[in-house]
Amino acid sequence: MTERPSLGVGLMSGTSLDGMDAALVRFHGPDRAELVAFHTRPYTAAERRRLLAALDGAPPRETARVHADLAHWAAEAVERVLATARVPASDLAFIAFPGQTYWHEPPHVSLALGEPAILAERFGVRVVSAFRARDVAAGGQGAPLVPIADVLLFAAADRPRVLLNVGGIANFTFVRFRDDDEGAFACDTGPGMLVIDAIARLVDPELPYDADGQLAERGRVHDDVLQELLADPFFAAPPPKSTGRERFGEAYARALHARVPGPDGVATAVALTAETIARAIVAHTPADAELVVSGGGYRHPVLMQQLSRALWRLRGRPIPVLGFDALFFDGDAKEAVAFALLGYLAAHGQPANLPVATGARGRRRLGAITEP
Repeated sequence: MTERPSLGVGLMSGTSLDGMDAALVRFHGPDRAELVAFHTRPYTAAERRRLLAALDGAPPRETARVHADLAHWAAEAVERVLATARVPASDLAFIAFPGQTYWHEPPHVSLALGEPAILAERFGVRVVSAFRARDVAAGGQGAPLVPIADVLLFAAADRPRVLLNVGGIANFTFVRFRDDDEGAFACDTGPGMLVIDAIARLVDPELPYDADGQLAERGRVHDDVLQELLADPFFAAPPPKSTGRERFGEAYARALHARVPGPDGVATAVALTAETIARAIVAHTPADAELVVSGGGYRHPVLMQQLSRALWRLRGRPIPVLGFDALFFDGDAKEAVAFALLGYLAAHGQPANLPVATGARGRRRLGAITEP
């Protein structure tokens, strides 16, 4: 018997703080998903400053207001993606709302901003939120959570594949073949675009990020500083492991920029991201695996060039890098689609974490459900 299609919206606000992504997804079961529409509701400069202030220890009153306002910004993204597809909210089965990670300190806690009740009240549908909490309670890292989508939706049927996402934090999933969660492996590798773009904003406050790698291209990598950065214990720690802006955030970027100011700081941060990704992939995946890249980092040409060179140096041969867009859909939508899948699994009472990725004691149902 064929399962009745289920329509949901997956939301995503990443560590880069560039905006709220909304993906309208139609599911024909957990391993068949169709992206119907995608929209990014950008944060204004003022909103980004408020988010950064909240994440940096703003007074409780302001943090609480951001907690509520973030849900209103998410609602605007939902309204826009529904309007784009000409779909009424009444057709939705759920909204998956991970919010904005506020403090990520596994195995103690992983807490997010964003009030799900506001979305439930506004759209009259169930909202799934707080995805990381149960995995952390089960002894896991609470991240990365995207690997379940890599296993069910984006793995190849006939060859091993590495699915690398370079968002604010970089992470990858290795899958031997589709639906093979036993043979999968995943972890965060360290900073993705977070440090790069934070330094770009220090160089030029008018820049939201290092567009097209223009600053990195003008800069020079300071190898002595790079080697010191690579000695950070996080990079040598065995998986499962996850990280966030608590370790590789604005304070880290300011410290690096103080040592290596200007475009050189951006170039050195790019080298750090490329080298740590390459080392992790080479250490934990076979040489014949296909590499597919998504996230904002894929659109940074200097980073992609350095990553290719680092992989070639470490593997001893060139490694083709495929864009997620060429195989599936707009790679910017991938994480929102992945959270839509997590929402679908939660709504159907199915486990959604991969213990091999998070280190949890076992498979768990993720997410708290706010009913309309």
